[in-house]
Amino acid sequence: MSDTIELSAALRDRVGKGSARASRREGQVPAVIYGDKKPPLSISVESKILERLFNQSGFFTHIFEIDVDGKKHRALARDAQLHPVKDTVMHVDFLRVSARTQVTVEIPVVFLNEDTCPGIKTGGVLNIVRRAIEVTCPANAIPESIELDLGAVQAGESVHISAVTLPDGVVPTITDRDFTVCSIAAPSGGGGGEAEEAETGEDAEKDAES
Repeated sequence: MSDTIELSAALRDRVGKGSARASRREGQVPAVIYGDKKPPLSISVESKILERLFNQSGFFTHIFEIDVDGKKHRALARDAQLHPVKDTVMHVDFLRVSARTQVTVEIPVVFLNEDTCPGIKTGGVLNIVRRAIEVTCPANAIPESIELDLGAVQAGESVHISAVTLPDGVVPTITDRDFTVCSIAAPSGGGGGEAEEAETGEDAEKDAES
């Protein structure tokens, strides 16, 4: 399960574009906490701290415990607005979560045992179809990653989602087919032959010209 990130924020008295611009001038990023059948809460977060967290992996899959003037809110980052030129964070939407909240998130896939994979050892190439898998899961049990073991995959074989062990309560959003996560492309034996054939063809043309 992903770790909980503690974050301090201040309550914003005013909302709107003018208030947001004023927050940014003061080194703050405007944000909002919404959901869980409660009124939205307009807040601001120190930009340096938020930028550092945003540039780390898992920003949208970690639970934040946001301290707003002494009151804590558990939330999940759902959207971030970036500056069109600088790519800095300009606004963040946080969704309140509880033990009952189900969320849809993309979880990165970690490929294990590439160095011992028989298909790769015989010259095959790992072809990654999905580097992340979209799943539905409890908000308080979002996995850090989904592990896929390549230790027994042969060249020419594909690994489908049905062969991947998912944590309890984690369900792929695609349910109508057994989709491919990766495959081991079989070694190509014709690369050198094609080069030789092309070279021979060029030599034949030169001989004909002479």
